[in-house]
Order: sequence, then structure tokens, then C-alpha cells
Amino acid sequence: MTTASAVIATPAATIATLGTTASAAAVTETDVLIVGAGFAGIGMGIRLARDTARSFLILERANDIGGTWRDNSYPGVACDIPSHLYSFSFRPKADWSRLFAPGAEILDYLRDCVATEGLTPHLRLGTSVNTMQWKADASRWQVTTNRGTFLARTLIIAAGRLAEPQTPAVPGLDSFAGLTFHSSRWPDDLDLTGKRVGVVGSGASAVQLLPSVVAAAASTVVFQRSAAYVLPRTDHEYSPAELRRFERDPEHIARTRSRLFWDAETGFAARITTGPSDPLAALCSRALDHLAAHVTDGRLRTQLTPTYEIGCKRVLFSSDYYPALSSDSVSVEPALNRVDGRAVYAENGSHHDLDVLILATGFESARPPFAQQVIGRDGQILADHWRNGMTAYASTAVHGFPNLFIIDGPNASLGHNSAVFMIETQVEYILGALAHLHTADATVLEVSAEAEAAYVAELDRAAGSTVWLTGGCDSWYVDPLSRRLTLLWPDFAHTFRQRLGTFDPQVYRPS
Repeated sequence: MTTASAVIATPAATIATLGTTASAAAVTETDVLIVGAGFAGIGMGIRLARDTARSFLILERANDIGGTWRDNSYPGVACDIPSHLYSFSFRPKADWSRLFAPGAEILDYLRDCVATEGLTPHLRLGTSVNTMQWKADASRWQVTTNRGTFLARTLIIAAGRLAEPQTPAVPGLDSFAGLTFHSSRWPDDLDLTGKRVGVVGSGASAVQLLPSVVAAAASTVVFQRSAAYVLPRTDHEYSPAELRRFERDPEHIARTRSRLFWDAETGFAARITTGPSDPLAALCSRALDHLAAHVTDGRLRTQLTPTYEIGCKRVLFSSDYYPALSSDSVSVEPALNRVDGRAVYAENGSHHDLDVLILATGFESARPPFAQQVIGRDGQILADHWRNGMTAYASTAVHGFPNLFIIDGPNASLGHNSAVFMIETQVEYILGALAHLHTADATVLEVSAEAEAAYVAELDRAAGSTVWLTGGCDSWYVDPLSRRLTLLWPDFAHTFRQRLGTFDPQVYRPS
């Protein structure tokens, strides 16, 4: 796995020791409090440090920064968005090693951002949040943690969508006699040589880790709830000549980023299902041709052919997943049904005796656990406000929760383009809100209930014609109870920026 060659001014081990020794009784006041030190929290911190004089702190429960890219260290972990697009526009990196960066290289990039942008003194690592409560009498958010209490005028939740592993409710799973773990908790010293391994899931993580598992294990069983559409991964290392050009010509990086962005934007046309869709059909043909080219066994090819519309679930990218599944040491079974000792049963009744069970089963995304910890005006709990699925005005602000902003929350993600573009858009929006608070000489800013309801109704209408609601699948993009599309923005990415590009105070009530 290739990593970035940039020198990190402050090593991660040093970062992890700073700002983590406050006593449980301490009370710390700050203008802005950010919860989470992944892409969203770091991006918000950089812009606050560069563009404002406000004091701010970033709380992170882990002992290192990085979020998703810290937690996921399984073999083969990488981004499926091109490196120059999956990075901050205000912190371009000339020496990405390849078109699609490995996870370790992305983590190094984020660590370098923290060190060179001076965020280390603002970090409070190893700090787990217990409650986040609005105190109306003080116009402050009170955040209690394992390392004391924090008071802030503004609270920004940047906890991300891929932070809480989801474990399937399978009878007997807790009693598995071998080693079991979630893919985002990969053991550092794991050796699968000669082991009988089960992989539960066939989504993005499974597609990336499976080839390495198959190469090491004596046998591998994939428990597949539904087949995925997989496109070839057109990855390549950047040549020395390409790297020199990126280094010498910053405008070339900007042009490359723009080209990659607009190429990705064409993908949204393949997510609209109203009427005949040539882009949708073309995308499906590419995926099925890729399957046919690499899986010659008719029975296996049938097992790996999805029964829903392409794009309804996340479309995956891999050039070695199908060859790995075609190995004689691999079997594909229906979803995991129950576990009894080392015997692991599929829904069709077949069973396998296994030594290791890897849960590549995704995350608690549609119903984020942090919503239970957020208490707004009049004691309202955010999880109750979201009982019919996540909602927010401008995908960022929630009525009843003054001076609270959420990054990468309701309808703020994408199924076809870069999440970092969306994060930057929300960061800019929040900076506009903070500037308005200052110029209006106000202490509290709260969006109206009417504005939030109208915005959500508009997005619900737009989502109705997308493949995510009409494609016939069960997706983590959709709220499991209300069946609303709550994770994704149901339009092109550039329309999100057009919509949120300038903070509009008209629907807010300053006081």
C-alpha cells in the first residue's frame, strides 16, 4: 500500500497526547465547538482558523484524527472517488500516488492538514461526548464528556455517517466460537493463513477486502443478502511526469479537479427513473458486461446478478472482486441466518464450519446514535425530532435546536460524486451563519419550523423520481421506518452548492 511522501510536522502520536488531560470537573468555554475530527470536523476547523477570530475546539472520542480513514484499515481499503476530487479544494495535494488513493494515504493527508494548519492546539482527543444540551438561559450549548464540560455559543456536529458499526441481528452471533469482528475494527496482527473465513456482506467494504482474504485463507464463504452492481476500477499510479506537472502547476490540479467533478456529475443522470433512461441502461450494461467477462460459471453469475435497478444501492468499483469470487476456494451463500459454535448457517440451510467471521455489514447511518444525545429547546431530543427520519433546513440546521449545525447529516451525502465537495459547501454555509450572528449583533439563530418543513417536502418530492426510491432494493440511503430518502441529496452536486452557496437569514429568527 503506497502512502504519501509528505513530511508530517507533528506525528500522530504527539497529536494524540495533546489536550487530553483535563479533569472530569473542568468547564471549558469556547465560541464554537465541533464534534468529530474526520474530514468534516477538520475542514470546519481549517476554515475557522484561517478566516475568523473565533475560538474553537474539536472533540474526538478516538485517540487520533481521521474518522472513517482512521477506523477502516482492512486490506485493500481505498477511496472510490479520485484523489484530487476527494480532498479539500483549499488544500490541494500534488503528490497523490494514484488516481484512487489508498486509505492510509488519505489518513496521512488529514494528519498533514491538522499539523500544517495549526489545528493541534484545538484538538481534544480521547474525549467521548455524553450529552449535548441547549441552555436557553445562557444561550450556550453545554456538552458533557468524559473529560469535563464544554460551553459553546455554537455547536457543530461533524460525526459522519460511517462512525457506528452495524451488527446484524443474527441468532447466536455473539456465541461464535472463533474470531469475529466488524470490518472497521480490523485487528492489526490478523493472520488468515490457512483459516476458514466467512465474510458477511457484499457491499463496498467486502468488495475491497475480499481479494486479500481469499489470497490468504484456506477457504472463504461470502454471505450475500443481495448482489451488488460492480464496475471495473480504472485505477493507475501517477507517473513521475504527471507528479512533476502537478507539483509545478497548481492550476493543473485545479483543472484536473474540475474535470473529475463534472465527469462525476454525469452519473446523476443514471439515478433518475422517470421515463426511459438511456444513462441508466448504459450503466447497467457496463456492470453486467463486467460480470460476464469475469465470471464464466453460469450458476455463480446468476448468484451475482442483482435483481434491482442499478444505482438503487451503492454502485461498486473493483477489478479483482469477481476473479476472487471465481476461485475454487470460495463459495457464495444467501444471507447469514444463525450461528451455533463454529457452525455458521445461511438462509438456505447450508452451513460451514469457520474459524473467522468478518462482518462487512455497514454502519448505523440513517438513525445516527448521536441524535439521542442532543437536547434542544424545551428539552426536545433530536432523535424524537427525527422520529420519521432525519430532517434539516439546508441539510444543516434543525428547528428547535438553536445555534446547532450538522455537517454530512440529512440529505447532505451523494451517491455519484465527492462527499468532500458537499462538506465544503456546508462549511461555507455555516461560516455565513456565524458572520450573520456577528453582524446582526445577535446571540441566537434558529431556523423556523415552516422553512425546515418546506425544504424537506421539496426534497421528498425530488427523491420520488430517483432510483433510490423506485429501484426495488433495501438501501442504507433510505430511512428504515419512514422509507424516506434521508441520506442523499436527490440532485446534482452543483445544485447543492447553488442552493447553499450563500447563507440566507430570512428563514432564521435571530435573538
